[in-house]
Amino acid sequence: MSLVMSVEEREAFLAGLHVAVLSIAGGVDRGPLTVPIWYRYEPGGEVVFVTGEGSRKTRRLRETGRCSLCVQTEDPPYRYVSVDGPVVAVDRSGLERERRSIALRYLGAERGEAYLASSTAELDEAVVVRMRPEHWLSADYGKLRATPAG
Repeated sequence: MSLVMSVEEREAFLAGLHVAVLSIAGGVDRGPLTVPIWYRYEPGGEVVFVTGEGSRKTRRLRETGRCSLCVQTEDPPYRYVSVDGPVVAVDRSGLERERRSIALRYLGAERGEAYLASSTAELDEAVVVRMRPEHWLSADYGKLRATPAG
């Protein structure tokens, strides 16, 4: 039995609420840059996240033009989706809308609003990153069925 998720399963899973692990190729003398991020995704669309303009993430994204993202469950039955693809935009378009959407998604209304109010200084230094998923890997261990001992 295959553990691979269908297109619909993997897109729905990626659209769920997970902290993602973002990876971007490192330089000649370093491994990949790998950091947790909050993000937004709608099936068939792009992965969207907000980060600092002057961050190492943004520099590496602009230099390489690609990134990978992995999301997973922490409890059985374990599931994960990993995507990689081209970075199609690193700019300020829709910044306030995306920042608000992502903050409320992860923190809820009350804490999300408090976070947004307390981090307005970051707004001047932020950019929106959009990545188009191109390659997918997935597994759903819930598809395993126990076989009777015999």
